[in-house]
Amino acid sequence: MRGEGSTEVGGLRRGAQPAYAGPIFTHLRCAGGRENAAPSFDLKRSVEQLLQHCLNALILGGTYALLGIGLTLIFGIMRVVNFTHGELYSFGAYAMYMWVMVSGVNFFVALPLAILLGVLLGAAIEFLLLRRLRGADIDTTMLVMIGAWIALQNIEQLSWSGVAKSIDSPFPASPLVLGPVSVSWNRLFVFVVALALIAATYALINRTKLGKAMRATFQDRETAALMGVQINSIYTATFALGSGLAAAAGALLGPVFVVYPTMGDLASLKAFAIVILGGLGSIPGATIGGFILAFMEELGAGYVSSGYRDAMGFLLIIIILLVKPTGLFAQKERIG
Repeated sequence: MRGEGSTEVGGLRRGAQPAYAGPIFTHLRCAGGRENAAPSFDLKRSVEQLLQHCLNALILGGTYALLGIGLTLIFGIMRVVNFTHGELYSFGAYAMYMWVMVSGVNFFVALPLAILLGVLLGAAIEFLLLRRLRGADIDTTMLVMIGAWIALQNIEQLSWSGVAKSIDSPFPASPLVLGPVSVSWNRLFVFVVALALIAATYALINRTKLGKAMRATFQDRETAALMGVQINSIYTATFALGSGLAAAAGALLGPVFVVYPTMGDLASLKAFAIVILGGLGSIPGATIGGFILAFMEELGAGYVSSGYRDAMGFLLIIIILLVKPTGLFAQKERIG
């Protein structure tokens, strides 16, 4: 029914608001100042929003790639499922908090120090736990790593309490505006450092003697040992490098978000998802998988709901694994 003095156009009463008036829709006004009820699609604003989401995903994807590369290195070379990976991520964030907020160290000096502590912690875990389990069955190794994960998380909670903590950064609060998109200086710094660490990792693996020994161990451990490669040293270096990359991701994202003891749980799940998505043992796959996961999360949060942010990425992984169970970039053949 039509109300007195009202006009219905397209099922909406004149003067009433439409059911949805999102940011990419505008209302047309007729010549007399009257407003049409039918919304029109704002192409310019929708493109700007898409560019902003893509920029956000690109920046987040760099840290996701660090997590994935670290985990796939450890699994590909050592055949160890590293359940402490998420705690090494949170350890990097807490190390950054300790250096910057407690000790008063300069932000840019604190970052490499936090990464170094992550490397040392990873080397200690390999030397004290995994080296003693060399040759043990996978069930025993997994149980030990799960125990180490729980122990590290409780140590962090005992040391820093369960209250979330923030880390001050030296960057200005006003964002950098690039045409229709904007990005905070802190996130831009995170992206640049993440890319530099990814490039350095690729160079180490492909251009150095240590990297050649790592690749030889990945292909055939027994033959590499016969050729003079010190397998124990390679395992320690591999676990330390993977741990350092996880700590770097935490140290970079700690100032962007907040730091709390259980922050590594979701990061660990995402790292495993990235490795599975890219293909077990594939460093390029882990890199690309990190960016794919970031894009799915950002687009899902922007166009579906922020509450489904994490679910969208894992949904994509389920679909891909149903089509290609080995992942997108799995090695065709593994020896050893």
